[in-house]
Amino acid sequence: SSGPTFYGKRGELESINEDVQAMSSCCEDMSSRLKAAKEQTQDLIVKTTKLQAENQRLEMKAQVADAFIAKFQLTPDEMNLLRGTKDEPITEDFFKALGRVKQIHDDVKILLRTNQQRAGLEIMEQMALLQETSYERLYRWTQNECRTLTQESCDISPVLAQAMEALQDRPVLYKYTLDEFGTARRSAVVRGFIDALTRGGLGGTPRPIEMHSHDPLRYVGDMLAWLHQATASEKEHLEAMLKLVTIQGVEENIQEVVGHITEGVCRPLKVRIEQVIVAEPGAVLLYKISNLLKFYHHTISGIVGNSAATLLTTIEEMHLLSKKIFFNSLSLHASKLMDKVSSITSPVSFLLLLFAFQ
Repeated sequence: SSGPTFYGKRGELESINEDVQAMSSCCEDMSSRLKAAKEQTQDLIVKTTKLQAENQRLEMKAQVADAFIAKFQLTPDEMNLLRGTKDEPITEDFFKALGRVKQIHDDVKILLRTNQQRAGLEIMEQMALLQETSYERLYRWTQNECRTLTQESCDISPVLAQAMEALQDRPVLYKYTLDEFGTARRSAVVRGFIDALTRGGLGGTPRPIEMHSHDPLRYVGDMLAWLHQATASEKEHLEAMLKLVTIQGVEENIQEVVGHITEGVCRPLKVRIEQVIVAEPGAVLLYKISNLLKFYHHTISGIVGNSAATLLTTIEEMHLLSKKIFFNSLSLHASKLMDKVSSITSPVSFLLLLFAFQ
């Protein structure tokens, strides 16, 4: 009676054993899979870590490259400002870009002391070429600006003053620009002087100077007064244009250019004063004209110095001529008095008679 029960339990145990073995096999399989997955995951983590490190290295390189470009290269807008076309006006942004070029040209010398000498030389050459292009464009613009300053009233723009400040780094272009300005202003001053002589001011006020040619002292005085005012104005124009220039010799430049500007009026001035003096208006008037010429010679030389040689020489020549004719006239009057009053022995009486004759 116990047989079936025994065999029944044995069957159950075998079934359980099979289930346990199956579970064991499943666990072993799962363990193998987990181990393989762990190995793959670890390899993936290693690769991911390497990629992250590479990414950080590349980002750092990109930052360094961006910083290098920002320090040693111009932006496209800055390049366009410097190159531009001849019809485009010069603005303050142009000078900012030009300052960047100069700064890069100076900073790139640092690269020449490192292992980046090739890059430094290439950048230096690029900036040097860009500088020359920029200065050439600036010179052409400044030259055209000076050529337009032919009106009697001259307005110096702040941009023109900045242009002269920049051009001082190129002495040849700086000198040519001053010559261009002097030529334009010389024509304006000559035209203004002739207009003042023959046409007068706007609306007839003041009246033409030559309307007073019958009054020698006023005629000469009005011409010299106009010239004195014009000389002072031209010096002010040059001071405004060169106010930002820091090189040595600026004052000498101003005096030289003012001398060139006023040289154009020397001939018409000399011809008219000579006509007055040679006409011998009388010893007293000649004496007054001589003193007037001496006064304006001193006054104008105080404005522009002795570099305005042509103008000052002309006034000095007229002063000497007036003195010469004055003494000739005085000598002639003295001779006439001596003929009429040969018995005069007192110098005081002679002088009193001389001035009475005048």
